[in-house]
Amino acid sequence: MRFAISIPQHVPEGAFDPARLRDYLSRAEELGFHSAWTLEALLGPAPTLAPLELLAFAAACTERLRLGCAVLVSPLYNPVHLAKSISTLDQLSRGRIEIGVAIGGRGRMFSAFEVDPASLVARFTEGLRLMQVCWTEPRISFPGRFWQLEGATLEPKPLQKPYPPLWIGGSHPAAVRRALHYGTGFFGAGSSTTAQFAQQVQVLRAALVEAQPDSSTFQIAKRVYLLIDDDPARAQERVDAALQRIYGVSGLSKIAVYGPPSACIAGLREVAEAGADLIQLYLLYDEAQQMERLASEIISAFQHR
Repeated sequence: MRFAISIPQHVPEGAFDPARLRDYLSRAEELGFHSAWTLEALLGPAPTLAPLELLAFAAACTERLRLGCAVLVSPLYNPVHLAKSISTLDQLSRGRIEIGVAIGGRGRMFSAFEVDPASLVARFTEGLRLMQVCWTEPRISFPGRFWQLEGATLEPKPLQKPYPPLWIGGSHPAAVRRALHYGTGFFGAGSSTTAQFAQQVQVLRAALVEAQPDSSTFQIAKRVYLLIDDDPARAQERVDAALQRIYGVSGLSKIAVYGPPSACIAGLREVAEAGADLIQLYLLYDEAQQMERLASEIISAFQHR
């Protein structure tokens, strides 16, 4: 079992503290976390830093910690631009980048990105294929429906070969199956419960059996909202408030793991038993203090089993 940590992204205007974030990332590396992750929120009232730029900052602050985004809504991007940015990040980090992508659902302002929501799946799959060609082919000829290239080149390629680990996010069974066809791993959403995640893993494993690929390298992860608090009632109130700020609706505490260390250990064990190889923990409050408790009181229980 591997554990990852979230990179704090909510920064009111003028409040960014570079030294504080450097200390947080350095400490995450010292504590032995597998990776640190951003997420994407392009539009909305929350002051959320952009994920790829933040990963570049994180790469400069660390040496061993792997760095990722879960997930980029890739149909909203030009895949050539995105492939170039990811290649650059992988070079800057010396091969420590992991990328998650997803269709992102239909409840978005697609008009801001000149994207027809009716073509989301087609744009998603074609964009992934084009990025993979950009990362692997010395000369790029791509007669696509949305993008066409003839005899183009994109350099430098990613340091990792053939390209960084590519996680596919989503919750619909079709999205789970796409992870098998286009990615190297599946990333369960933070908005899904452990029970829903377990069902997604069942769909994925059935598809693995049907396709009969080498499944030994395919990975499964899940984002989990976490709050460690010795007072269970207070923990639930704080989790509800935090998730309402994120999703705009109340009563979402069931998607999180929270409470005293014993409750958090039990909740994370359920996620692991549901099929997660990697658990990415999104800390809802007091990230630096919560990370210390997470390492000393929660993760240590898994290491000493």
